[in-house]
Amino acid sequence: MSTVPSSTPWWHTAVIYQIYPRSFADGNDDGIGDIPGIRSRLPYLRDLGVDAIWVNPWYRSPMADGGYDVADHRDIDPIFGTLADAEHLINDAHALGLRVLIDVVPNHGSDAHPWFVAALVAAPGSPERDRFLFRDGRGSDGEQPPNDWISAFGGSAWTRTTTADGLPGQWFLHLFAPEQPDFNWDNPEVRADFEAILRFWFDRGVDGLRVDAAAALAKAPGLPDAGFGPGDGFAAITWVDSPLWDLDGVHEIYRSWRSLADGYPGEKIFVGEVPVNGSQRLARYLRPDELHTAFNLDYLKSPWDAKALHSAITETLDGLRAVGAPATWVLSNHDETRHVTRYGRPDTAVYPPGQQPLHQQVDLELGTRRARAAILLMLALPGSCYLYQGEELGLWEVEDLPEKVLQDPTWKRSGHTIRGRDGCRVPLPWSGTRPPFGFARGGAAAWLPQPGAWSDFTVEAQSGDPDSMLELYRTALRLRREHPGFAGRVLHWQPAPDGVLVIDRDHGLRCVANLSEQAYPCPGRLLLSSRPVRDGALPVDATAWIEIDTSGGAWPAS
Repeated sequence: MSTVPSSTPWWHTAVIYQIYPRSFADGNDDGIGDIPGIRSRLPYLRDLGVDAIWVNPWYRSPMADGGYDVADHRDIDPIFGTLADAEHLINDAHALGLRVLIDVVPNHGSDAHPWFVAALVAAPGSPERDRFLFRDGRGSDGEQPPNDWISAFGGSAWTRTTTADGLPGQWFLHLFAPEQPDFNWDNPEVRADFEAILRFWFDRGVDGLRVDAAAALAKAPGLPDAGFGPGDGFAAITWVDSPLWDLDGVHEIYRSWRSLADGYPGEKIFVGEVPVNGSQRLARYLRPDELHTAFNLDYLKSPWDAKALHSAITETLDGLRAVGAPATWVLSNHDETRHVTRYGRPDTAVYPPGQQPLHQQVDLELGTRRARAAILLMLALPGSCYLYQGEELGLWEVEDLPEKVLQDPTWKRSGHTIRGRDGCRVPLPWSGTRPPFGFARGGAAAWLPQPGAWSDFTVEAQSGDPDSMLELYRTALRLRREHPGFAGRVLHWQPAPDGVLVIDRDHGLRCVANLSEQAYPCPGRLLLSSRPVRDGALPVDATAWIEIDTSGGAWPAS
């Protein structure tokens, strides 16, 4: 039973497991994960010890960007199942004590969305086109894009249309792939439709929605140039006063959404994907009448360095304290290199796509050791945590996928120079000694090939092995739920030498993370450690949870 006071909202401390549905579990043996597959594995997630699941887009979509090109937010894509399957999943999860979050993608739709199909055949200036951002081009014949904005997936953020008689027409804006036209959030129809979408899913019992690209919706009037030059990348976390990102107009939208969610019983929540410049800008999205939480991308992108992590933790907590919002913590997701791989490189920082140092060798043993330490550090922090599917198995980034199987739009948009995110989306290994490792129960090949070396990293292989990554996660999540020291927002930094982080929580609970180059004394009653503690010394690249004050009786009380 959780020790969190009943008055604390569930989302302040929850551990939420992210499911990328194409790659979690396949229920109909076509090699693609689906909703029946997720339903079949819900007991695994309950036993893992998480509080909720977050499911990436399962909506009807041409899948130009893995489902983030949504054609219909009110229907399930046939590759995943049916709307009835989704409703059964929500009910099954609730019966097991798991809450359910799903994605909403408000910045853009699909080029197969009925609205966009209608806009393409409508005239310039028509109501159909006003739902999106169509503009005339620059130059004598409109042959140049309307401004210099760039796409997150490379190249211009503008694509030119062709009229019914085959002539070049207007351009439309897409901050992501051309198959993902941006909505015009100054249009009342757009705002009303998305509020109806929120009600549609809240009425079906979802407990929250993750807001994709939450900082992108508002654009500067007139769509002025941003000052991008040749070779500039889409690095939103560095932008200041950008005309296409993090404008004040987004906050009115989220205040309206928060009012809608607050009208439902049971604490419906929003979590934002808000890559912006600094914790103070992030905190603006988390004021009491806006989004409930937002992903802590500064923490995710921090290198394996004690000073950098200390700074990210402190700045996050200080920035959010002003608005009374809880922190969130995350190490990996469906858009980033798996942290087992990243921590095994000489340079452990996260870089924008295409800007990573090339040809870095990966030491997976080192990366795994650091990943074990990282999860205990993260779970010791006050707030909620997100776990990306497969990190509990110690999976690494699959960096040698054949080029012919790559599907991330970044691969094509970059002229086949940036491989994209497929390497972190390879389907999970559940059992057996050969691919598909129980992912497709009938043995169908997975939609992305799994490494043969994953035979030792299946759920089946790791279950019951006290030294495995899976059992480390299970034990850590159980302790985090049961030990009173993890409740609340108390965090005190203790003096420590360079390379060591020492954090005290309530009830004598202490977390020690050793990122230095030598063992560090670690006295106290050991609760859990990522590596064996011998003679009271915590080895390098290890984290331990200990009790230092048991004057009132050690936990659990004897």
